[in-house]
Amino acid sequence: MTAPTAPTDLSLCDAADLVKAGKVSAVELLEATLAHIDRVEPVHHAFVWQDRDAARARAKALDADRAAGKPLGPLHGVPLAHKDMYYRAGRLSTFGSRVPGNQPAKTTSAALQKLDAAGAVETGGLAMVEFAMGPHGFNANLPRALNPWGHDRVPCGSSSGSGVAVSSRMAYASLGSDTGGSIRCPAAANGIVGCLPTSELVSRRGSMAMSWSLDCVGPLTRTVRDAARMLTAIAGPPGAAPTTDYEAGIEDGLAGLRIGVPKGYFDERLDPGVEAAMSTSLDVLRGAGAAIVPVEIPTSVALASSLHPLVMKSEGAANHKVWKRTRTDLYSDEVGKRLEAGFFIPATDYINALQYRAYALEDFLDNVLSKVDVLHTAVLPIPTPTLEQTAYRDGPAYLDMVVSLTRNTRPVNFLGLPALSVTCGFTPDGLPTSFQLVGRPHDEALLFRIGHRFQMETRLHEAMPPALGRA
Repeated sequence: MTAPTAPTDLSLCDAADLVKAGKVSAVELLEATLAHIDRVEPVHHAFVWQDRDAARARAKALDADRAAGKPLGPLHGVPLAHKDMYYRAGRLSTFGSRVPGNQPAKTTSAALQKLDAAGAVETGGLAMVEFAMGPHGFNANLPRALNPWGHDRVPCGSSSGSGVAVSSRMAYASLGSDTGGSIRCPAAANGIVGCLPTSELVSRRGSMAMSWSLDCVGPLTRTVRDAARMLTAIAGPPGAAPTTDYEAGIEDGLAGLRIGVPKGYFDERLDPGVEAAMSTSLDVLRGAGAAIVPVEIPTSVALASSLHPLVMKSEGAANHKVWKRTRTDLYSDEVGKRLEAGFFIPATDYINALQYRAYALEDFLDNVLSKVDVLHTAVLPIPTPTLEQTAYRDGPAYLDMVVSLTRNTRPVNFLGLPALSVTCGFTPDGLPTSFQLVGRPHDEALLFRIGHRFQMETRLHEAMPPALGRA
């Protein structure tokens, strides 16, 4: 691990602070980013489109604003790129599919509007699994986005391009989306940070809908502090100014905090290498002053996990009802079959699953998060799979592998709770692995506080992917 040697190695917060201080211009930061993209993108395939003319015009305007003494936002001049599912007026978003056609958006998403207000520079759209339906990252419509920690390994999905772009330093941060783990899993596989906010904390207006009751908008970043700054910018109702500073208190210590270690469900079926990294990370947090407390996981979590796909497939099928009737031949085989399954789920089963969510959340709050402040689990219970292991095929072995990728993440979406994915070590094959902190509703600031302390104690976030050649 070394100190940053290039502008693109800076964290989002450091880059924004340098622009604000006048030590680097938005144009200089953008040109360094574009030059790095030229070097890295031909191998990693994170982008599906770039608009360099618009980005350069935006950076030039932001520098003019600074020269004129205008107020600067917390992301002023920082280049970002996002999962290709956020509408911007006059632009086409593909959702990773051939189905939508060539109809440009009429409005701009609430999240992009908030990032614009914060001073961010958008450089392009990033690869994703078709319609966000798949945890491995594979999309038959696009070149494979390659994990910079190992080109033979998946980047995970569905925010595959976001994970690759942030990890390989082609973007300082990215908006992803998370329906069952699609921010946290790519963050874990690519050695970065992923934040799942409390359900509805970040507006989904103007973003592609996968599952209306499970979808969440959140950031993938290089550091926990970066995630806090991004969430500060995008949280809250559309059009509203930020009201919560998630960086405030991030430096506070961990004394008196209770970190829960799961007994049941989340600690089952863990790979030994992943389990060892989890144990070591708990030692770090204990050494930083936190109390490590075993906590029994109620059986409602396993049922929540099994009901999650039922809800997701039902709502996905409803969203795609018209297109599945009129453009079914344009869907990839895997996504088309997953959507079709939703048409055969009885309405009574779907409604009962929604009704169960309230009980499951109450049970989890009463029996877990009343006894500890946060729950600590693995994100991926297995090492990051290879491309060959996740090549689409029928059969129980393939299905078991795909299901295992989101085993520890999808119950959190079902409960609507916030979670933070933080790299905590490496499995014996050299791939990063991450813990997940799960907190009470709207307790993101505490998750950031714990995750930031862990990063300051270990400096694991400073490790460079081998593909960048600057380890």
